[in-house]
Amino acid sequence: MPRIRPGRNRSKNTNRRAPLLLSSMKPEDFNVRPDETKSIACPDCNTWRRIMGDKVLKIREHCVSDCRAEDEKHVMCPGTDQVVVIDIDVQRWQARQNRLLRDAMPQDNRRAAQQFYKPIPAPAAPVSRIRAEATLETTRQSYLAHRQGCTRCVGGERRQHCQDGGILARRYVLALQEEPARREAREELERQEQRTARKLAAPAMRKAQWAKHGGEGVENANNRCSERIAGSVSEFRGPGVPLLPQDVRRHDRRQAELGKQYAARKAPAVSAA
Repeated sequence: MPRIRPGRNRSKNTNRRAPLLLSSMKPEDFNVRPDETKSIACPDCNTWRRIMGDKVLKIREHCVSDCRAEDEKHVMCPGTDQVVVIDIDVQRWQARQNRLLRDAMPQDNRRAAQQFYKPIPAPAAPVSRIRAEATLETTRQSYLAHRQGCTRCVGGERRQHCQDGGILARRYVLALQEEPARREAREELERQEQRTARKLAAPAMRKAQWAKHGGEGVENANNRCSERIAGSVSEFRGPGVPLLPQDVRRHDRRQAELGKQYAARKAPAVSAA
């Protein structure tokens, strides 16, 4: 059976109406999904019709009613060749429609057809295969706990171990060999934390000491202990510096000469401008 292809609208005629904006219609009165045929409910006859065209979209030519009497003719619908403009966000509209369809679907239909069962939890790994932080105490306790319940590790004159007992024994021996280095690392870490704590507490400690023993009392004690330099108040304040020139007339004369020299240097630049 030959495949029936949908017809195409090759006509450039329109019904000379203003373009129909999808934003002015209800979201459920049109279908513009990318993977489906575009269709719309005609505003004049309220029947679903296809939207034809690639660039210029128009409602396909159709009659007012598909049912007619034998001697009657088809009456063309005024909505034929109505230009349609997609002025909405198609992805947002599609997401909203999908949410509405999912909410309207019965609860029985929303259940998954395939049943998923929780997997059976895997058995716990033996103690000898657990990769945890191996310290001297943990390795010792693990080795002793294994020996209490293992007959192969306890009995026998040659003191042989089973496979798990040998692994635990080697871990215990390795922890014994690494314990001095770990102890030294812990002590170094503690010393570093103490140094950091002292650095953080040093400003507050110095402030408290100065508030208790500082001020003029320390300055007076320092003045009494050492011989003062002539013309100085204290080592904390420094020597007394004169604030006025020794020869006032000479100082004023020198300032006047410097002013004349500065004015002479500025004069050529002003005349050139």
